[in-house]
Amino acid sequence: MPVPILLVTGFLGAGKTTVVNHLLAHAEGRRIAAVVNDFGAINIDAELIAGASDGVVSLANGCICCSLEGDLLRTLATLLRRDPKPDTIVIETSGVADPSDIVRNLMDPVILREAPLETVLCVMDAGTPPSALDDALVRAQLRVTDIVALSKLDLADEGAGARMREAIRALRVPAVVVDAQHGEIPSALLFPATIDRAPAPREPGPRRPAEERFETLSWTSDHPISLPRLQQAIGRLAPKLARAKGLFETVEQPGRLTVFQFAGGRATLAPGEAPSPGVPRSRIVFIAELGVLSKAELDGIMEGCVASE
Repeated sequence: MPVPILLVTGFLGAGKTTVVNHLLAHAEGRRIAAVVNDFGAINIDAELIAGASDGVVSLANGCICCSLEGDLLRTLATLLRRDPKPDTIVIETSGVADPSDIVRNLMDPVILREAPLETVLCVMDAGTPPSALDDALVRAQLRVTDIVALSKLDLADEGAGARMREAIRALRVPAVVVDAQHGEIPSALLFPATIDRAPAPREPGPRRPAEERFETLSWTSDHPISLPRLQQAIGRLAPKLARAKGLFETVEQPGRLTVFQFAGGRATLAPGEAPSPGVPRSRIVFIAELGVLSKAELDGIMEGCVASE
């Protein structure tokens, strides 16, 4: 099973390490491997430390933290050889790094197959003056971002968050903007419900993450779907979506699943494996802000994608 990568970027002092600390301390059963530049900044509670060796700190909750020394791809290869493998890899970039360079490295065919880049998160100090968005590096960070997390809201004056949101919107950055008090970010955005080879769970209604801002809605079908119709449907749904992820069989490519991802206003398709018997042929998970998208509206739009057989 591929191990998804979360890339955390942001300018110096934005609060990236606070976000990584929070993810490691609140892993919720996930085995997270964090790749960081500075071990000293990782404030893991002493009781969580299970041991350290070969540049890797093991935590009692199953997570690990390793320093980025030298080649990133070599570090990732080492993590992927661990037994058991991590469920997710979090990479914290340097505050002066252009993340597009790292994104290009992660497009290496071997890494892409074993550890695909799932989400790019940009942490931004809410108290930063909007004029700072004129900086070329900051714009480069925003350009590849799926989610912008506004940090240090408790230290900024009232209205700073709204001003920053407006400045980001003016740049036409197709990212979801969320508040990140003390490094906490809605986990539904960072770790969307897994689409794998197992049947999708049947839920009586939307599952609401604890943060109560986003909700997850699932759609399944036992029939293949029409790719042109799906493209039209996503076009209608896009303004209301924060994330989406799924597997489906299309009329155009029978007998082969297609992997679908939607984040930051961008949709991507990639070839998948053959369908498994007894598993719905189309399974997609959608994440939207609470109350923005109803299950009835979603089902109505998505049922129009089903091809009659």
